[in-house]
Amino acid sequence: MDKIKWCSGKKEGLSLIKPNSDIAEAYVKKAEEALESIRLNIIKDWKISTAYYTIYFSLYSILTKIGIKCEIHSCTIEFAKMFLKDYFNEEDLDFIEDSLKARINSQYYINRTVPDEQYNKMMTKSPEFLVKCKSILIKLNEKKINEIRGKFQVKINKGR
Repeated sequence: MDKIKWCSGKKEGLSLIKPNSDIAEAYVKKAEEALESIRLNIIKDWKISTAYYTIYFSLYSILTKIGIKCEIHSCTIEFAKMFLKDYFNEEDLDFIEDSLKARINSQYYINRTVPDEQYNKMMTKSPEFLVKCKSILIKLNEKKINEIRGKFQVKINKGR
């Protein structure tokens, strides 16, 4: 099944909105606040959650600058996999996905643990990911935004 098409068919899934740099900056601020919460928290589960939200809000800032709305985290990640390959490598994309799984396991289940390796990776890489996303925001110009939006539009309209 085509996950992008599925995501675009869901009410809270992927959809085109007006690109908005101000909202993108607001998500960067949310990511920075989540990053600060990592430092303040002492409970591992909450550190995992706030590290994940540092990563997620950083990524979502890019989507809002492009003009993509999505309230389903796995769909946001799928969008990055398909349309942001010029900015994120396979390791970055795996990190985002693994961090989502870690957040779900630590937040919703009492019998699942997050391996120390993943926890340590999230603590180390989430600030780096925020910096990377800020750099991407600077590089995203109108031409590139329109190109990504066009590819997304073609993808969701295919086969209709």
